[in-house]
Amino acid sequence: MQRRGLMLVLSSPSGAGKTTISRALLRDERQLSMSVSVTTRAPRSGEQDGRDYYFVNEAEYHRMVAAKELLEHARVFDNYYGTPRAHVEGELAAGRDVMFDIDWQGTQQLKASAKGDLVSVFILPPSIQELERRLRGRAQDSEEVMHRRMARAADEMSHWPEYDYIVVNRDVDESIAQVKAILAAERLRRDRRPGLASFVNNMRGTKAD
Repeated sequence: MQRRGLMLVLSSPSGAGKTTISRALLRDERQLSMSVSVTTRAPRSGEQDGRDYYFVNEAEYHRMVAAKELLEHARVFDNYYGTPRAHVEGELAAGRDVMFDIDWQGTQQLKASAKGDLVSVFILPPSIQELERRLRGRAQDSEEVMHRRMARAADEMSHWPEYDYIVVNRDVDESIAQVKAILAAERLRRDRRPGLASFVNNMRGTKAD
């Protein structure tokens, strides 16, 4: 039976394990693809335009916002990010699911415009000390940036009640399994399967109301 796709949002403070969980889902779930965001920040080493992000200048970004070509958009630190609308809507109509790596601001915007399609999951670290340890283990950021990330993490975690599901990432394999279970259950929701009424009525030998 054909079903409508869903938007799976994963949000977390940086370092909570969201990227690892996302990669596992994309590897194992054939009907799930990653939404590719636009951003005004410069590409990092190894990143490719169209695969990791669509890299645009600020003028193009603001044009896309004005033309309502983005489902959600936000400023993060000193850069702008957003989700192109056309690709996502095409995937949902075809019955495929799209995963979003966005923060609470983007999630609020999606909830306002596409609540029926949205499934939101917030991933928490097991402790603030473990979060800081993970961030320092990356050895990518200056001390100033580290302080900014930790301050931002505290603000992000305050928005956990706005999400449908909460996963505390103590063990990454367990967390992956939990998000997969959420995805499996949400795919079976009655309101995502418009063909169910005809299917059941056909078995009962009756016509749909």
